[in-house]
Amino acid sequence: MTKKPGSFDIWMAQIRARFLLLAVFLVLIGLAVAYKYKAGDTAFRWLDAILLVAGVVSAHISVNLFNEYSDFRTRIDFSTPRTPFSGGTKMMVDGLVKPQQVKFAAIMTLVIALVIGGYFSVRSHWIIALFSLIGAFTIVFYTDFLARHMLGELFCGITLGSFVVAGTYAAMNGTPGETLIKLVPAEVWLLSIPPGILTSLLLFLNEFPDAEADREGGRRHLVIRFGFRKSAIIYMAGMVLCFGTIILMPLLGFSSYWIYISLLPLPLAVRASMIALRYDGDVQHIIPALVSNVMTVLGVDLLLALGTIAGIWVKGAVM
Repeated sequence: MTKKPGSFDIWMAQIRARFLLLAVFLVLIGLAVAYKYKAGDTAFRWLDAILLVAGVVSAHISVNLFNEYSDFRTRIDFSTPRTPFSGGTKMMVDGLVKPQQVKFAAIMTLVIALVIGGYFSVRSHWIIALFSLIGAFTIVFYTDFLARHMLGELFCGITLGSFVVAGTYAAMNGTPGETLIKLVPAEVWLLSIPPGILTSLLLFLNEFPDAEADREGGRRHLVIRFGFRKSAIIYMAGMVLCFGTIILMPLLGFSSYWIYISLLPLPLAVRASMIALRYDGDVQHIIPALVSNVMTVLGVDLLLALGTIAGIWVKGAVM
């Protein structure tokens, strides 16, 4: 029996529910480092932590829905090859969800994210409002503007990666009158770099199989501009910068050596890079790289959070 449009399963697919773990793990990194700096000082605000997860997940859902709506409207979704990790959900193409339903859901989830951001702007620090507004700009204008001017990967990495980590810390530990210099420690900014790079690379590699359809739809992202070979080299350079930052942080005294557990997915990143270098336009050929890329992103983000927490607990046990 065919499922009716609007059913729970269809909407879970439409919002790409299985990929929302990325938003959760990014918040966890920020919460972990916030706990580190608040440990033994004041009580950890669990309700605020849950609210932050809800806000970032709402923002992630919103960008997914706006992207789906735009790809349907520009007919990109009609020609992109479907893979488990790229090419869109095709729910509107298949007639399972109406475009106006998707647009309305995109707007409402963005409003939810902005309301939560507004709360923390008043509750913690005004910098959250700036992060939220830049994030909203990225969500709304990613497909129709940023992706047409080779800025999509950069803005998504910053707003849906680094800003989430730093913003979560500021929301949990900031105070309204605090200066920007004292608001976010250097460790937090450095810790936000690898997740930001990984968010960019997640989007970047997923553009490989969609490149031709994106070109026909008017996009001009990095894969279209540089081609597969040079884009694969850029992807590899991004991975080197990501893991290099993680390696340097403890050596420079900015974090515990426990964050080195986040190096465990490195073989997956190498595998994805090698496949990308050999990519010749065969969509089936790139799918193993997309799998390894997703596992690398989620694995590193989660392990950064766990490594930060482990460093706190071990230090506390020794003391």
